[in-house]
Parts: sequence; structure tokens; C-alpha cells
Amino acid sequence: MHSSHLLLEEPIRMASILEPSKASFFPAMTKIVGTLGPKSRSVEVISACLKAGMSVARFDFSWGGPEYHQETLENLKAAVKVTKKLCAVMLDTVGPELQVVNKSETAISLLADGLVVLTPDQKREASSEVLPINFDGLSKAVKPGDTIFVGQYLFTGSETTSVWLEVISTWGVQNKIDFLSLSYTRHAEDVRQAREYLSKLGDLYQTQIFAKIENAEGLTHFDEILQEADGIILSRGNLGIDLPPEKVFLFQKAALYKCNMAGKPAVVTRVVDSMTDNLRPTRAEATDVANAVLDGSDAILLGAETLRGLYPVETISTVGRICAEAEKVFNQDLYFKKTVKYVGEPMTHLESIASSAVRAAIKVKASVIICFTSSGRAARLIAKYRPTMPVLSVVIPRLKTNQLRWNFSGAFEARQSLIVRGLFPMLADPRHPAESTSATNESVLKVALDHGKASGVIKSHDRVVVCQKVGDASVVKIIELED
Repeated sequence: MHSSHLLLEEPIRMASILEPSKASFFPAMTKIVGTLGPKSRSVEVISACLKAGMSVARFDFSWGGPEYHQETLENLKAAVKVTKKLCAVMLDTVGPELQVVNKSETAISLLADGLVVLTPDQKREASSEVLPINFDGLSKAVKPGDTIFVGQYLFTGSETTSVWLEVISTWGVQNKIDFLSLSYTRHAEDVRQAREYLSKLGDLYQTQIFAKIENAEGLTHFDEILQEADGIILSRGNLGIDLPPEKVFLFQKAALYKCNMAGKPAVVTRVVDSMTDNLRPTRAEATDVANAVLDGSDAILLGAETLRGLYPVETISTVGRICAEAEKVFNQDLYFKKTVKYVGEPMTHLESIASSAVRAAIKVKASVIICFTSSGRAARLIAKYRPTMPVLSVVIPRLKTNQLRWNFSGAFEARQSLIVRGLFPMLADPRHPAESTSATNESVLKVALDHGKASGVIKSHDRVVVCQKVGDASVVKIIELED
């Protein structure tokens, strides 16, 4: 177990706690994933969610068809244009979970200590005695003494997310999804198979795979899964079923530490369930969000709270404010030292540049770090060291060809930064190639600085750390802005 990253050596003035939180262009360094649904699918509400701090939109196919979600996605695109805020798309996939076929769609109450028959005969009517399911191999998959959890997160607060993988070959390919959430990941092989599948689906070879850890088997093989996946989602609802309640926090702390050291984004779920029906979170939930930030989470995932909740915009805004306050007391100095020690020596060239950029930015009290990147890897490495200031990732497009047509890359890389803590992407003009000259570098830098000024992150006389490639060399430089 690793010590907390709470900044204790600088006591907080109690009076400062009563001061109102200050508004910012970047509501928080920690990102927010919002699930779009009945209460959050209009252009107006999605626009408000983006302004409140949502940077990734999650689509869950456990209800509604492709047409329904396509309409929601088109509304998201319209909202992005209106607000001029980038937003990535995450598609949630099916795991080894079964659906109860309830054709009447009426509520079913199960009696304590009652006998319930699970049958593959889907023609049967669902009742408190008989539950038809969509799987005929259950009797071979379980044995006397095993437990079966029945519930649905989107409607009862118990985590389940469902979609048939085949959906990717239509809806996913058509819409070039940025993230694939792989439910119930048990082994690294699950991730490898999913990646092989995506590699055959056109542009989806660029889609990042986030392994969703939901049970004890995924926990047991966590290290190998982390090595294979692009990121991790800690599905605490289902983990809370497989693990004793008193062990869940241990897993969260250990898993987030491992993700942080590997430089891979970690997403925490199930934090403010009560906001599905209430305007304010409970005290325990507010503390839980803050602890997730202090433990090292990159993003908070909201499910039912935004999908069917009464206050989707307010929920995103509230979670963002809690994250921002927690970030103020995050012990970056201790975290930086731990990360450098973990990485060890000799560092790779890129790792050395990234850590040096963060160290320099902190020493000179820079207002922002600007990183030129084409793949996004350099910017993610900088963010890995959790600088106290935003990292503006300037993605330089590359011209690519598949022998049939030419196109610019960069959009995927920019949107995929939207789930990394502290990383804020902007897509550079494609007329500026990745292997640019000094003149074009200065031109792109001016655009980035102007963007920073317009957003209020950079002011006159501020210092800015710039990380860029000049020829074959990687350069970290410090500039001080004039009036």
C-alpha cells in the first residue's frame, strides 16, 4: 500500500475553505466521462455538459438501437461545433453478462430466500419465480454454491454495461470511435483479441482499448492486462460484488498507482450515484471523488447520473469542482519523486525530456507546458509526471496513405488526449508538417500561445515551457511573454 499523495506539509487555512471556487476555462485537470442518454442527448444539454467539463461522451448500447445512438452522436457533433470544445467518443462493449428477457417490461420483485428458476426458454413470461435469459449454457457454466448477481446499473445503481461486439462493425466503424471500453476483461488475451478485431475495421485500428476491470479474475491478471491495454476502467460497482467492501479501496489505490507508473490513463466509476435524483452529492460521495483524484485517477466516469439523471449538467459541474479542489492539495513533489524513482536509470530519451520539462516548469513557476507532438506520446509522458499546470498538447498532423488515398492523421490523437489528466489538446494547421522547420515551429507556437491567452491560462509576463522537436533533437525551452 502506497502513502497518500495529499499535501500535508502546507496546512490549509481554514478560512480559505469558505472562499468560493474560482471559475476557469479548464474546470479541472481531471477529466469527466459522461454517458449520454434520455436526459442528456439534446444539442442544448450536450452543449451545457461540454461547457461544464465533459470531455468524453460514452455510448452504452444496453438499451436503444444504433439509430437512437446515431441521432445522439449527431447531436454531440453539433454541440461540439457550437461550443468549439473537442469531445472524444467511447463505446462500451459486452462482457460475459446475461440479460433477463422481460418482454412485459414491468418491474419484477424477488423474494428473500425464494426459489428462482433461470431458463433459456425466452418464450416464458418473466416473474418472481421464473427468469428467462438469453444464454442456454448457464447450467454448464455454474455449479452448486456459486452466486449469480442480478441487477442493472442504469436503472438500479448496480453496474452493468452491455453491447454486442458486432455493433462495432457498423456503428463503431461508421463513426470512428476513439475509445473502446472492454467490459469484464479477465486476461491480456481479451485485449489482444479485441485489438486484432479492430485492426481489420478500417480506421478503428487507431481506437484505444480501455480494459474494464470488474471481477476478481481481472484483478488477479491486472498487471498483464495493464501492459496490453491503452488504459484501465475500474468498474467499482461490479468489483464491489466480487470483493469484500473493505477491500475495494485497497484495489483502487494499488491499481491507480500501477496505472500512474505505467503512464496509462485510469478511470474510476460509481462516485455520485445519489445525484441521479438529487442536486447535491452526499458527503461520502464528495469525499470519494476527491480521494479518487488524490489516489491518481485520470478521469471520473458518470453513468446513470448523466444518462437518466435529473441533473446531468449540474452533476458534471459539481464533480469538476470537487476534482479541482482536490488537485490543489495533490502532493506533486512527492508524486514526481516516486515516479522518477520507479522509472529508474538510465531513462529513455523521451522519458528524460518529459520529466525535465515538468521539473523546469515547476522550478520557474510556468503557467503552462506546451508540447508539440504527432502521435501524442510525448504529451502523455509529460502528463504522467502530473505537473501542477495544464499541458497544452499541440498535435501536428501527419500525411499518411493507404496506397489508395492520402489523408491527414491527428484528429484521433488529439481526441484521445481528452481522457488524460492535465492534458488539453489542440490540432495544428495540417499545412505545418510534423518534421517542421524553425519558422513553422514558431508559427504554430504563436497559435498555441494565442489559444492559451484566449482561454485565460496564459497572461503577460508569464513563463511558458515549450517541448518540441528540432531536427533530430528534442528541446525543452523556457520563454517569458511580453506585453
